[in-house]
Amino acid sequence: MIYAEILAGGKGTRMGNINMPKQFLTLNNRPIIIHTIEKFLLNDRFEKIIVVSPKDWINHTNDIIKKHIGAIDRVVVVEGGKDRNGSIMSGIKYIKENFGINDDDVIVTHDSVRPFLTHRIIEENIDAVLEYGAVDTVIDAIDTIITSEDGEIISDIPVRDTMFQGQTPQSFNIQKLVDLYHQLDEKQKEILTDACKIFILNGEKVKLVKGEVFNIKVTTPYDLKVANAIIQERISK
Repeated sequence: MIYAEILAGGKGTRMGNINMPKQFLTLNNRPIIIHTIEKFLLNDRFEKIIVVSPKDWINHTNDIIKKHIGAIDRVVVVEGGKDRNGSIMSGIKYIKENFGINDDDVIVTHDSVRPFLTHRIIEENIDAVLEYGAVDTVIDAIDTIITSEDGEIISDIPVRDTMFQGQTPQSFNIQKLVDLYHQLDEKQKEILTDACKIFILNGEKVKLVKGEVFNIKVTTPYDLKVANAIIQERISK
């Protein structure tokens, strides 16, 4: 089976002084997360669309889905974990308890605050994960990348042609993801900020799918202004 998981477990601390997680802020009079969910609903290959929410916001998430989308059997809201990878595993736990996990089951994970992903990106993630078992969505690095060990002095300037900026979706064979995750020690799990690194740390290959420059993540007040500009431009066309 093919599942989608929309990661909405964060609190949005970089958004500044707001009274709700960033995924619930409005974009063209509707919560950002609703725009994102709708992109996945347009693809009928998904058996279930799992929305991972902070515990205190589960009822709110269900309420806005019902208000803006309606009662959709394919969409379910579950409680997230303490970090990104814990939230991914929470969605997988729901799958295991309700459907079981088969060897060929895959999951397409996506940030709830990336509302501009395209049908092409979703389709290419599905096709690639079914073939390769692990997929990351990326765009070419436009700016020169600088690395620094101490934040004060340049350690290295990698060749830009080999650099990419990571986006989402990230897609995985579910059983393989679970197996590799449990092979990591607690220290490795604590420093993980990217699910694809679970595969990299275990020496596994991750297939690249090309994203889009406009597939932005709404993290800061500036990002929200850019997102509103993008959607207004699309409305005016």
